[in-house]
Amino acid sequence: MGDGCSLNSNNNGSDNDNINKSCSINAIGGSMTKKKTKKKKSGGKRKKMTVEQILAARYVNEWVFLDSNSASTASSVDDFGVQSHTKFSDKVVFELHSHSICSDGFLSPSVLVERAHRNGVKVLALTDHDTMSGIPEALEAAHKFGIRIIPGVEISTIFSPRGESESEEPVHILAYYSSCGPTKLEELENCLANIRDGRYIRAKNIVSKLNNLKMPLKWEHVARIAGNGVAPGRLHVARAMVEAGHVENLKQAFNRYLYDGGPAYSTGNELLAEEAVELICRTGGVAALAHPWALKNPVAVIRRLKDAGLHGIEVYRSDGKLAMTWQTPMNF
Repeated sequence: MGDGCSLNSNNNGSDNDNINKSCSINAIGGSMTKKKTKKKKSGGKRKKMTVEQILAARYVNEWVFLDSNSASTASSVDDFGVQSHTKFSDKVVFELHSHSICSDGFLSPSVLVERAHRNGVKVLALTDHDTMSGIPEALEAAHKFGIRIIPGVEISTIFSPRGESESEEPVHILAYYSSCGPTKLEELENCLANIRDGRYIRAKNIVSKLNNLKMPLKWEHVARIAGNGVAPGRLHVARAMVEAGHVENLKQAFNRYLYDGGPAYSTGNELLAEEAVELICRTGGVAALAHPWALKNPVAVIRRLKDAGLHGIEVYRSDGKLAMTWQTPMNF
């Protein structure tokens, strides 16, 4: 998995490879100055929540536990004198970035949902690379385990430079949709299908480059690892390299050959990053920038994507550590 967030709790992430980011998505709208964070002393006072945060937490709890009997019920009277019965939990954990075997994950959507449930996740966003094919299975499993699914997808894009200070680089955009899914599903799926076709082209080009580097690798080997009907990615190629004995582990495969711009790197049919953000907004989704700490020029990317309609930024790494904190309000 990828990223998630926790309301009213300290979430240190998960110890599972497929549930690997205690993730938070920060809203866009503040200065790009990086904060120097000081370690908090244990036992310190928790910052008081604002009215907006209290209302948000209440709405989230109502949504998460709408059909559940696992949380305690609290009765309250609103400003209009209407009594409501709301179910609250001490901790609501979100996982907002995850992958299944429908792209480059290691678990099926149903097993991923079960694993998320075992790790205390209440809301899971399934965000496979360039496909939403695993969402139906995830939704079915979620009913069994009593957790919420956010239908999502991680779209492969390219950031194209406009000036000498910017450089072209791959950028991944996370899209989140309501339980009803995209409002213009056909438009979104046509774009994703084109990107998936490009993933086959890219993977074959990578295999060809590796062969030219005196590392014989068969396309059938990569396709078998990816699975039937799954558009292969670099991770599948890396696994094939390990099995063929060309590298010792996945990290070595990426660090030596498959990194962005590396000896075996190749591109496919990726959308321009701004086009992906606009597509997500046009189809009723929420757009967030994935792992910005891996970008060469995050300031330029974020500034451009904000103008296109970007809603948020992923801020936690796969080990659960905070990778970047920005002062708010942001002024890009």
